Amino acid sequence: MKVLSCNSNRPIAEAISAYLNLPLTSASIRRFSDMEVFVEIDENVRGEDVFVIQSTSFPANDNLMELLVTMDALKRGSARRITAVMPYFGYARQDRKSGPRTPISAKLVANLITESGADRVLTLDLHAGQIQGFFDIPLDNLYAAPVFIKDIKDKYNGDDLIMVSPDVGGVVRARAFAKGLNTDLAIIDKRREKAGESEVMNIIGDVGGRRCILIDDIVDSGGTLCNAAVALMDQGAQSVSAYITHGVLSGGAVARISASPIETLIATDSITATEAMRVAHNISQITIAPLIAEAIRRISDENSVSSLFEISI
Repeated sequence: MKVLSCNSNRPIAEAISAYLNLPLTSASIRRFSDMEVFVEIDENVRGEDVFVIQSTSFPANDNLMELLVTMDALKRGSARRITAVMPYFGYARQDRKSGPRTPISAKLVANLITESGADRVLTLDLHAGQIQGFFDIPLDNLYAAPVFIKDIKDKYNGDDLIMVSPDVGGVVRARAFAKGLNTDLAIIDKRREKAGESEVMNIIGDVGGRRCILIDDIVDSGGTLCNAAVALMDQGAQSVSAYITHGVLSGGAVARISASPIETLIATDSITATEAMRVAHNISQITIAPLIAEAIRRISDENSVSSLFEISI
């Protein structure tokens, strides 16, 4: 087995390497003067089981091309099997036609990954479960829930908790947390009555006097999460915290969250933290490197991976 890292999330790759007690494969991933990606693998990979670690986060297109070119280099170097390890799968939000003449980019990216030489994919908390069906190769979709649930139990043991889904689409995810923690579930129903007017936030469930924990997979602008926190506090919540898998947090998201009633926002390290995230008083990261590393070990040993995330099914 060999583990190789592209450039998008070197820290998690190094943590995975340390967990597996396996040095990262030496490779040169650089740019020509016109910013074309060039990859050269510095070690023999013939007949090897190779895992390529790369999140397709910002800059998404550059990081995606790095992954594709790296896997092509491995394929042409006669690697026996290539697994694309994508802690964050970019373009996952474009999983259906949202209107006329719009793309299904998640399917396009799935095709690109397959054609570039991947034999299987390992990812974390896909935004839409149906993306698994976009691939004609095996895909293992891990869940951050076991890591989050352990952290919640350690921090909030004995507190009166309630899990909250910030929108209707995240109910299944929040329900899995509520079941794992044996707590109640609340749902925020948001809708815009007419164009140009602010959203109306209705809360389904009793949050008065309770510690609310918002559960989400991707947070980009942070608007929905911050509005949800305000609505929960207005309904008498004791405090509001949030657990999210992928902290995209683009634009002014960090400043928005810092100024919101959110007490703490915990994100995984599927995406490398920006400097703004590192200095924010109420944002921190929790590592999912051991989870991914254990999945890599089991895939290489041809053992079951499902036991790592049965709590979330």
